[in-house]
Amino acid sequence: MFSSHSPAIYEFLRDQRIVGQSQLDELNEEHKATGKPLADVVIDLGIVDKGALLRQIADHLGYEFVAELPGQFPGDAIAAVTGKLARNYGVMPIHADDQQIELLVTDPFSTQAVDDLTFALGRSVRLFFADPDKVEAQIKQHYGEDDETIDDLLREISTGDLAAGATELSERDIESLAEQTPIIRFVNLVIGQAIRDKASDIHFEPFEQEFKIRYRIDGALYEMAPPPRSLALPIISRVKVLASLNIAERRVPQDGRIKITVGGRTVDLRVSTLPTQFGESVVLRVLDQSTVQLDIAQLGMPGDVFDGVQEIIRRPNGIFVVTGPTGSGKTTTLYSGLRIINTADLKLLTAEDPVEYEIEGIMQVPVNPLVGLTFAAALRSFLRQDPDVIMVGEIRDLETAQIAIQASLTGHLVLSTLHTNDAAGAVTRLIDMGVEPFLIASTLEAVLAQRLVRRVCAHCKTSYVPPAELLGQLGIARESVGDRQFSYGRGCPSCTQTGYRGRLGIYEWLRMTEAVRDLVSQRAPTLLIRQKALEQGMRTLRDDGLRAIFDGQTTVEEIIKYT
Repeated sequence: MFSSHSPAIYEFLRDQRIVGQSQLDELNEEHKATGKPLADVVIDLGIVDKGALLRQIADHLGYEFVAELPGQFPGDAIAAVTGKLARNYGVMPIHADDQQIELLVTDPFSTQAVDDLTFALGRSVRLFFADPDKVEAQIKQHYGEDDETIDDLLREISTGDLAAGATELSERDIESLAEQTPIIRFVNLVIGQAIRDKASDIHFEPFEQEFKIRYRIDGALYEMAPPPRSLALPIISRVKVLASLNIAERRVPQDGRIKITVGGRTVDLRVSTLPTQFGESVVLRVLDQSTVQLDIAQLGMPGDVFDGVQEIIRRPNGIFVVTGPTGSGKTTTLYSGLRIINTADLKLLTAEDPVEYEIEGIMQVPVNPLVGLTFAAALRSFLRQDPDVIMVGEIRDLETAQIAIQASLTGHLVLSTLHTNDAAGAVTRLIDMGVEPFLIASTLEAVLAQRLVRRVCAHCKTSYVPPAELLGQLGIARESVGDRQFSYGRGCPSCTQTGYRGRLGIYEWLRMTEAVRDLVSQRAPTLLIRQKALEQGMRTLRDDGLRAIFDGQTTVEEIIKYT
């Protein structure tokens, strides 16, 4: 139940005190490891009766609960809703007239559904809540399953006229080709499949002899069945049409966004095109808020790091930097921190490139260098908006760094990110930009370095005793391991034979103590700053990775790869 809205279910179970906090966190870990919806985990373990839970959800959200579904559904109501709408939004009509339609809904937490359905159906919508499994069964029975696969559609396209004729098309015909039904269905299927598989990116890549489509799932790229090379132009043109880009312009990079509804929830796709030797390469970044855990307690931080971050984000001023490569979860960590302090008595402003996730109560500004709205320009304006906390997507240059420091000195808390390999490297990066060391020493409060590593699949997890050469690669002795066993995933249908499912963070927490500040003021090299931090108790990314290995959460190969 509600598999797409586990954060909402988590918050409901916590706020209603249906499950104790520590037990809830354990159940949530199982949900993340197995992919089983959190509500189902709670029900299957007998912690709460299914009927009672459904009624509590209905009462909490103000829905009328329908305990028994009607024996027969009226034909005029069924005809008023298309199969696509019913499947996408998880709704089953029970009554319709000219002014209003009444629908059973499988996911009551989907806040966008009412507005979308009101617009699509052209009449007011009233939602009722019932057992989601029973409603889903009725949707399948009355509207059928949209079980067309990408492979089926590829076979249909390959045997039709579309593939053969694509190379002979003139430029002005491209737009009409992008509107062909098979192309529309194919692109929709590719995007829908990627979102269901929890992919973070979709790559469309034309080469001389082939056209590849790849998904990035848990940080690794997986290739799907390639369409005919001749379909590269119409497929990429279709994506550009969806993103409102200029399909005739194929000589310069373009950026756009697509907003689509999948399974009753809205998903944002960030689109980037790049001209290459054999056509345009297009990458879609999937921004699906329902799959991103924006609760800081759910990020899997060690206790000391969690406590440290909690303390820093509640400070009245100073700078907190999260560092790591692209895709290491830096923005998610900052968003999670902002959500904690997002209260009525604080004004929060963010400058982002672009705004990835919308958070109620926070003023979020997308930077746009083309019109002069850079990070520095946004920051300068922020100081005149009477903020308490400012988040800058990234400190990229000296001007942004200087204004961030100025904001900190004038009583604001500033959160930002940097691209460095470790926590100590953030200090030297700021000095390399031209920031005076004494200013860094007096304003920087802490640096958090992080990586995302793949989690061992809970379904096929297997223990083994690591060989000496593997321990040697990690730089640890056999004696220090003792009788602890390591884990790996054998591969199973649940993890599509990869041995991994989901990801977890590993962290390096550098607190700016007096001793570290002295070294920064003296322009000490990264190595000395790192050494002093280690003396004062900092754990390196590798050490935190070893913690994750010993806990059976990840593998040696993942930690060696990312640290």
